[in-house]
Amino acid sequence: MTRARLAPEEGAPGRAAGLVRRVRRIELAARRAVEDRLSGQYHSVFKGRGMEFAEVRPYAPGDEVRAVDWNVSARTGQLHVKRFVEERELTVMVLCDASASTELGSGARTKAELAAEIAALLALSAVANGDRVGLVLFTDRVERFVPPRKGRRHALRIVSEILSFRPAGRRTAIGAALEFLRRALRRRTVAFVLSDFVEEGAAFERALRVAARTHEVVPVRLEDALDAALPAAGLAWLEDPETGAVLRGDLSDPGVRARFAEAARAEEEALRRLFLGLDLDSVSVRADEADPVKPLLAFFRARARRLGG
Repeated sequence: MTRARLAPEEGAPGRAAGLVRRVRRIELAARRAVEDRLSGQYHSVFKGRGMEFAEVRPYAPGDEVRAVDWNVSARTGQLHVKRFVEERELTVMVLCDASASTELGSGARTKAELAAEIAALLALSAVANGDRVGLVLFTDRVERFVPPRKGRRHALRIVSEILSFRPAGRRTAIGAALEFLRRALRRRTVAFVLSDFVEEGAAFERALRVAARTHEVVPVRLEDALDAALPAAGLAWLEDPETGAVLRGDLSDPGVRARFAEAARAEEEALRRLFLGLDLDSVSVRADEADPVKPLLAFFRARARRLGG
């Protein structure tokens, strides 16, 4: 489907200072959202890898017999039990689509800028819970990898990387990012895939299926009003930002707009069926809507209900 590009160009003078301001603005908004609304929800639906040993302590009435450490009990002459705690630490990866189609935006932000905001929310939620977070920036190839680490400074680096990134590629290959994740990180991670999932032939389906066997993959679909409906703007040239293909159409024709909307609905339904078939919890976030936190909160709450939390 042909997509319009509405991303403003930013001049080189003052770009570094502008980037700092943008990162700071996103950090302040994201930190408030994490502290007030997201952090507890994040913790409740993304668990650690299991239980880890904490200590041995004397037996107390009510302790389970299976928790008794018989070696220590025999050595000391008194019953002792093992205590375990949840192994909370996770590795969270943000796989961020930087292809040309994410430059679209009909409102105050583009989908690429929305991706930076979502990444900030996820990264700060992760580090607030003691988890590690990393980044993969991809187009039709993996273009940048930031290994997972802890800490607020590292979370802000991820936001800065997304905002300042100038991709070499224009097309999308989600499968390349998922395959890189599978090879680079052998242990289980929570992988948020931030993309509009505009890829010819949905060629990522097999890679998504394979990645989901090892990692907990969460598709985060970046959307905009222009994805679903064209404006009644009269004769116009529409360019696909990824392929460069140009199409001339009369947008005042209701039939043209209806066919576009129907194709968009078919794409959305195909994605919904794919995610459902792979048992993946997914969330859609709109670039033209003011508050990206609301759909994330709804996602966390729905996931908690599904998991019985």
